Amino acid sequence: MDQDPADTAVELDVPVDPNAPQTGPQTGPKTHAEAFRLRKDVVLGEATDEAKLIRFVEGPGGVVVPDLARKLPGRGIWVGADRASVTLAAKKGLFSRSAKTKLSAPADLADQVEALLAKRVLDGLGLARRAGNIISGFEKVAAALNSGKTAWLIEASDGADDGRRKMLTAVYKAPNSPRILGMFTSDELGLALGGENVIHTALLAGRGTDRWTLDVERLSGFRPLLPPTWSASWREEP
Repeated sequence: MDQDPADTAVELDVPVDPNAPQTGPQTGPKTHAEAFRLRKDVVLGEATDEAKLIRFVEGPGGVVVPDLARKLPGRGIWVGADRASVTLAAKKGLFSRSAKTKLSAPADLADQVEALLAKRVLDGLGLARRAGNIISGFEKVAAALNSGKTAWLIEASDGADDGRRKMLTAVYKAPNSPRILGMFTSDELGLALGGENVIHTALLAGRGTDRWTLDVERLSGFRPLLPPTWSASWREEP
């Protein structure tokens, strides 16, 4: 019989020590720097790269609070960055078990995490714009793709199909194919980037792009990178 994840949940908000006694075959980190990125996922009961986890802490009144920036005081409780894991942790009482005290996990905790991550990703685009790493407009984005310096192509989820198809052709021809994001509407992108009718956007490779990408990857555990209504070609590797 499979073991209930709650029975193996162990809270760990400290680095996994690579010098600790080990049993069984090892596939873990080979350096201390790598080891310091590992946290115990309370759902899986396994040490996992913290970039793939969400940190939670005990908030006022014993309510579980997401800590996306990993800066809130208190001992962290780490859960996989996906809706199923957060929902299971709340349902199975893993937050209380890990903290060894009674905690209350809101029924909409996964929705809270999704909303906070979405805001973090959009705010990150605003910072990239101010740093000069954002290009908007069909012709400018197509030129950026052709330069091979584009890390992400960001398409408004409600943009016209014809323009999106033409942009996909530009992606196929690009010397370095970017990753593609289409989970935000034109209005959402416009608010983040300080413009109107923002449909086609390119995020250039540069300082901060890797960190922003990690936030997008965490958010992808709660909503798809591309709308399901888009054609299958957009979900295939260029």
